[in-house]
Amino acid sequence: MVQVDPRPQTGDTVTSVAATTSSPHGGAGDTRSKGLSGNSVGLLGSAVIGISTVAPVYCLTSTLGPTVGEVGVQMPAVFLAGFLPMLLVAFAYRELNKAVPDCGTSFTWTVKAFGPRVGWMCGWGLVIATIIVLSNLAGVATSFFYLLLGELTGSPTVAALDHNRIAHVLTCLAFIAVATAISYRGMTATKGVQYTLVGLQLAVLAVFVAMAVIKARSGDLTGSLHFSWSWLDPFAVKSFSSFTAGLSLSIFMFWGWDTCLTVNEETAGSEKTPGRAALLAMLVLIGSYLLTAVGSQMFAGVGGKGLGLGNPHTADNVFAALANPVMGTVLGVLLFVAVLASAAASLQTTFIPVARTVLAMSTYEALPASFATIHPRFRSPGRATIAAGAATGVFYAVMSFISENVLIDTIYALGLMICFYYSITAFACAWFFRHELRNSVRDLFLKGVFPLLGGLLLASVFAKTLLDMWNPAYGSGSSVFGIGSVFLIGVGLLLLGVVLMLAMQRRNPAFFRGEILTRATPALVVED
Repeated sequence: MVQVDPRPQTGDTVTSVAATTSSPHGGAGDTRSKGLSGNSVGLLGSAVIGISTVAPVYCLTSTLGPTVGEVGVQMPAVFLAGFLPMLLVAFAYRELNKAVPDCGTSFTWTVKAFGPRVGWMCGWGLVIATIIVLSNLAGVATSFFYLLLGELTGSPTVAALDHNRIAHVLTCLAFIAVATAISYRGMTATKGVQYTLVGLQLAVLAVFVAMAVIKARSGDLTGSLHFSWSWLDPFAVKSFSSFTAGLSLSIFMFWGWDTCLTVNEETAGSEKTPGRAALLAMLVLIGSYLLTAVGSQMFAGVGGKGLGLGNPHTADNVFAALANPVMGTVLGVLLFVAVLASAAASLQTTFIPVARTVLAMSTYEALPASFATIHPRFRSPGRATIAAGAATGVFYAVMSFISENVLIDTIYALGLMICFYYSITAFACAWFFRHELRNSVRDLFLKGVFPLLGGLLLASVFAKTLLDMWNPAYGSGSSVFGIGSVFLIGVGLLLLGVVLMLAMQRRNPAFFRGEILTRATPALVVED
């Protein structure tokens, strides 16, 4: 067996040789070291990065309105329903990470389970979902940046700059450039700013919920509601189509926790710590979402006018409408700051999964080798990070001029992408460990039953959403040649992935022949 140094030094190049290693899981031994900075993140740091990537305050302000528009007062129930498949899939991620702690995560694991083509498309789903959410994060950060400036200066003219398309897009590009630069500097720079930003988000959110509930209970507000346990009943949703649309939005709100797993090669205790961090992050998220949903609903109600959460004019930015009524003029500014901090922090950490997935795909020759470059000082995937930033900027600029409702439409399309690659990863877990399911009750449920159930739930949402989004009324209601823009965004990007995969197959056929990342395990050597 070839001995491997898992920590390549600056200037090292990684190559594979025709040798094999044994693995109890039939193929973990062919993963390659990427040259990332090991032991840079602990349990708390990993959980904080996961929460930051999800961006709970940003998710709430952009999703509360559309979710209420679909399911009404059953919004808390839909949040719980969205949490269930995510929790089941989280078990799949944890078990796969224990066996194969590789920063390629979904890509690497599905290649091992189902082969190179399914794995490539799974990796593409993760990459394009991340680019979509990065563009939305930049858009929300820009909106709240101008709203905050307007509040601080007292100038409606400054706040109105957000509606100037050219100014908005240029500011978005500036935010993307700054976030790319910070991520380029590696995990040390990333982790350093996240504790404060995540703490600020959660603290302001707690104040908002407390003040909303107190004011709602005073009985002086038009449209406010009394809390009812029926809000937690998912079977009270008016139709299955409405439920799946709301569920797709709810699933989007939990997306990003798997960043805890993407930094596994940089985490202390890479086999166990990332999985524990992901579960911790998800518990914090579901608690925050339920409390905010209940508090907002009690205060504003679900009506379609005024402050009502169902008002279509405020659906894409609920906190902008509720900040001053709930928290007052002075404290309301803190909510603007929290949303801006949430979007900006997540904009920076969300580069982590896309850059490291591209790094892994390039390392295993599924993408051009240039993306496997590691910065000699920061030990980060520098070229992959820059490429992700450029793709995000181009995507947002183009979509902004195609659709006036780009934020809402891309969020709906994002739900499709998330269900796509999460469900494939969950199925990969059950198949990868299929020979171990009889070993114990724990293995049966955590490696088989739970992942399979989570994958089936997400696959069902994917199929139903795919059918629904053909209708131009789905999402913002915009269309191109009579076809809903959400359908065109979601399906078009998946088909683009197929085209790129075929192009890469012609360029690097070895990966697609199963010679690079396979269940037969070529070992790794490091050449100085």
